[in-house]
Amino acid sequence: MAKYNYQWTKVLVGACTVCAVLALFLLGLARMWCQSESDEEPSFTVDSEEISGTQSVPVIQFELWKKKKFARLPKTFWQSHLTGDAFWNKHQAVIDYHFNPLLSHHDGNIELDSPFYESLLPQSFSEVSGFVGTMQLPEMLQDFVSSMHRRDYSTLIQPNGLCGAGATDEKEAPLLLLAIKSTDLNFENRQAIRETWGQAGWVSGQNSKRKGSGGYVRRIFLMASNGQPPSSELLAESTLYGDILQWDFKDTFFNLSLKDVLLWKWFSRYCSRTRFVFKGDDDVFVNTVKMITYLRDQLQRPQAEKRMKTFMVGYVIGGTSPIRDDSSKYFIPDNFYTGVYPAYPCGGGFLYSGVLAKRLYQVSKRVHLFPIDDAYIGMCMIRLNIFPIHHPAFLIYGFPGKDEEAQCSYHTMLMIHKRSPSEMPDLWAHLRKTEEECWDAPLRNVYIAQHL
Repeated sequence: MAKYNYQWTKVLVGACTVCAVLALFLLGLARMWCQSESDEEPSFTVDSEEISGTQSVPVIQFELWKKKKFARLPKTFWQSHLTGDAFWNKHQAVIDYHFNPLLSHHDGNIELDSPFYESLLPQSFSEVSGFVGTMQLPEMLQDFVSSMHRRDYSTLIQPNGLCGAGATDEKEAPLLLLAIKSTDLNFENRQAIRETWGQAGWVSGQNSKRKGSGGYVRRIFLMASNGQPPSSELLAESTLYGDILQWDFKDTFFNLSLKDVLLWKWFSRYCSRTRFVFKGDDDVFVNTVKMITYLRDQLQRPQAEKRMKTFMVGYVIGGTSPIRDDSSKYFIPDNFYTGVYPAYPCGGGFLYSGVLAKRLYQVSKRVHLFPIDDAYIGMCMIRLNIFPIHHPAFLIYGFPGKDEEAQCSYHTMLMIHKRSPSEMPDLWAHLRKTEEECWDAPLRNVYIAQHL
């Protein structure tokens, strides 16, 4: 009997050993896959800080991993075990499956320009068949869902220059592309931008006597068509200024994320030499001189070229949940999406590098469009395992308290939201008038700005 038990013990030990080896092997594969997806960059976490005791402003607290490389990807906010039967989550899970080497039939190293990508988005709709018909969604969201998988929209109006309106005699690559979201009816906004902070061509930096303090600026307005041919007024405007880029899709709030994707695609083709992109709304005011100086300073920092792979800065919000109030234009019902939003820059206006723009275009091929464009930026960023950086000089909600009353207040910011076309000329004239007096005014919260 003892001999019989001993033999069975040997069998069980052998079987357990095989299982343990197999488990370690699979774990090793998973770690290798995750490491191939990771960037050798700092890890950032989102927190909030009380400013002036009245406003909770999100900031990024950052800390380096102890090792130069790290294998862990942040947990995806749309993992199936967290999301239930939400429409967007289920469809994204189909895409994610194809990039899991332990579940799918390939090793996860598919080239991003492979035809395989072109079929994935519509494929997810066929694999989650019948789900849409049983789901109750608001009309605008239903309209979004009907074309959520499409990216193949034709271009109705192209800008005159290869990379937007700018100087014809550029002696170096453009430093900055101003990419402004607009609509057909907002001519006054576009004209105010053209005549003030959005002037294309050479822009001197804050210290114009310092070599390399300025840069060439290009300008473009991003528009859609609402299913109609371009109006005669818009065609005349395009002929005169050469800064309109219009696509053939509906110009709705939920399609703003589509503008981002098509901008990245267009930028990758026509603007590959441009160093930075400022993407903003047509109701923002930008201190272009200060922005040019700030960007030049970024290029002078140690390991600047490496940092450009991940550079995105703006007013960052992190860890927020979708708005469930159906009276809000940001309303997202829980049967469409569950989970939290990753850290994202507020869409009023933010900066990112040209290198990152091309990376965002590639990764967007594996992330379904989302009806809130700010959140979609965060989704694509986290898929690259990077986070946008908060900078207090991006004033999405205006100056706090009485800060705006200071003589040099507009010299301490990079961008401010919600300024009308009638206000922009006065603000621009004020910047020019006080330029000498405020030449050394630092950006808001200079300590944070210097340590990003």
